Amino acid sequence: MILETLTSAEEGALPGELLTELTALYASNHVFHALSGDFPDPHDIRPEQVAAELADDLADPRARVLVARSEGRVVGIGITLDQHPDPADPDPWIGLLMVDAGQQRKGYGREFAARIEEHFRQEGRDAVRLAVLDGNDTALAFWSGLGYEVIDHRRDIDAGRPCAVLRKPLV
Repeated sequence: MILETLTSAEEGALPGELLTELTALYASNHVFHALSGDFPDPHDIRPEQVAAELADDLADPRARVLVARSEGRVVGIGITLDQHPDPADPDPWIGLLMVDAGQQRKGYGREFAARIEEHFRQEGRDAVRLAVLDGNDTALAFWSGLGYEVIDHRRDIDAGRPCAVLRKPLV
């Protein structure tokens, strides 16, 4: 698996072929998007919606947008934050880690998470956090299986959705 840091092209636009691949990835995860409410119709996710969803992250200097490829094909996307918007929170965050639904259970998610953790470890960070939406039992089981522990329950900053906050020490 190869990880690429995604940057927007001129004036925030993503290259057309990449946007098409990312749209297919997002669309394959309609169960998650039905839970998250990020898209009006989780069964009809369009390129302009994906571009808009990624625009803020691509413009945020604290964020990194990572694309995972295997055999030249996009298999996942990850978004990390070097610093949470809450200044009392010292840890970096994994804001999103999504693997193409047709490629799940092949180890891509585990490898992707491990590579993100290693990046933060090399930066000297002590731990990493993430949030799992209430009702996303599959994600909670995935992250718990990787050693993340629930440390809090609260609403997310962007949409006020109830979440479990998980943390994993990196030392």
